[in-house]
This record gives sequence, structure tokens and C-alpha cells, in this order.
Amino acid sequence: MEWIPIVLVTFKVLVLAMGMFFAIKWHYDQGKKPDEERRAVLRAAGKVAAVFVLSALGLGIATFVLIRMLGLDWMLGSSF
Repeated sequence: MEWIPIVLVTFKVLVLAMGMFFAIKWHYDQGKKPDEERRAVLRAAGKVAAVFVLSALGLGIATFVLIRMLGLDWMLGSSF
């Protein structure tokens, strides 16, 4: 049982080190790209961000509608 923390901490350190290495390498490679590729990457990132915001907004609205339909008390602090 005493070897489990050693293995898990070692695994965590290796995963984080690999993640840092590839993050630094990716940022370094991004600096070398031409402007057209950089614009395409920014456009794709903007699309992903827009989809995320719209999904979060849709989930919030769906949650609000479900709470209203079920007649749940959703007022925070009203029970205090």
C-alpha cells in the first residue's frame, strides 16, 4: 500500500512535465507561423469560443425553464 502514492505522484509529475514541454513547444512553433496560418488559427479559436458561449447560454436557459416547469424554489438566500 505504501508504493501507491509514489507511483501516482511520479505519474502526475511526468504528465505535467510532458504537458509543459508540449505547451512551450506549441507556443514556440506558433511564433514561426506566417500571418495567414495565424489568422486561420485565431478564426478557428473564435468559432470554438462562440460555440462554447452559446452552449453555456443554452444550458442556462434550459435549466431555468426546467426549474420553472417543475416549480422548484430557485431563489438563493430566500430560506435564510
